[in-house]
Amino acid sequence: MNSGSSLLFRVLLILAVFLALKYFVPFGKTVLYPINLLVTFLHEFGHAIGAIITGGGVNYIRVNPDGSGLTESVGGWRSIILMGGYIGSAVFGNILLYLGTRSRQTARITLIVLAALMIFSGIWWFNSLYSTIFLILFSGALIVIANYSNFQSEVLFFLGLASVVRIVEDFNVGPSSDLEQYAKTIPIMPASWWMYVWLVIVLIICFYNIRMILRTQRY
Repeated sequence: MNSGSSLLFRVLLILAVFLALKYFVPFGKTVLYPINLLVTFLHEFGHAIGAIITGGGVNYIRVNPDGSGLTESVGGWRSIILMGGYIGSAVFGNILLYLGTRSRQTARITLIVLAALMIFSGIWWFNSLYSTIFLILFSGALIVIANYSNFQSEVLFFLGLASVVRIVEDFNVGPSSDLEQYAKTIPIMPASWWMYVWLVIVLIICFYNIRMILRTQRY
């Protein structure tokens, strides 16, 4: 089996595991609960990055037990900040997916960096005890996997793929409040239209990421 076929097999296998956990395994939703919170964190972190790169600041990031989240920012470009949640989380998910196909050392470093960002967010942008505890516990698990296992690539690949699938799958649910605010900020089309614009952008990002992964696997 060549590297391209091996990668495709890994993608399909991990996708099958994710879908099985979500739809068929009785305790699957419990297993995926931390992944759902990770996606929420990536979404809120995308808002925070959107604020920072446009000259604004971040007061806090919150991840709620029900999977929702909230970021309070000041200044910056509101349109970029709003887009940063859904599209930013898709970018981060695709980065995790891509780096999960690299070497184990790359995957190890990526897991540690992700853990550091989560710890930083939970402490520096503190808002709720639940958010901080979740971010620190998840970070601890990532650090253990990075330093004391041989599954760094598989875990990072699963996190990236599961995040991307969740983001695409929930496009009409996850960013609904952001879309409403975005339609008010740039009122050239209704929120329902912007929803599909954002989805197309995310699908293009996913397409080019998979294409780049398959291309690099040939060499």
